[in-house]
Amino acid sequence: MEKITSFTIDHIKLQPGVYVSRKDKVAAGIITTFDLRITSPNEEPVMNTAEMHTMEHLAATFLRNHAEYGEKTIYFGPMGCRTGFYLLLAGDYESKDIVPLMIELFEFIRDYHDEVPGASPKDCGNYLDMNLGMANYLAKRYLDRTLYEIDDAHLIYPQ
Repeated sequence: MEKITSFTIDHIKLQPGVYVSRKDKVAAGIITTFDLRITSPNEEPVMNTAEMHTMEHLAATFLRNHAEYGEKTIYFGPMGCRTGFYLLLAGDYESKDIVPLMIELFEFIRDYHDEVPGASPKDCGNYLDMNLGMANYLAKRYLDRTLYEIDDAHLIYPQ
């Protein structure tokens, strides 16, 4: 069986950033999958499920309510390895196209201090597994060390 594309990326060299993971032709359009790498794989501790879960709730809510990207947002969710998230957008994009959106998104998560959307037994299957403080911290860290300092090295999917 052939390896899927994401397993052919050298995760020893992979650093936090915004990468185009793949582009898929669907009907007459393109869906772009982004790798939002929050931590350095195999170098740093992975994120805990509580903060990832909180970030997922906040990001999905933010993106689906965004004036420009709301209708283009297909999916936002965690990577199984707990080092980042996948964002799927309808359209043909490059990483640089969404850096302003990612700054807006992670500033929203960093500055969010209210009740987490969907964090109730009626709305979520694991509503107690949330950590807003750590979600705020990780969003700030991602902004400070990645998005505010983004350069060409963070705008391509490393081979």
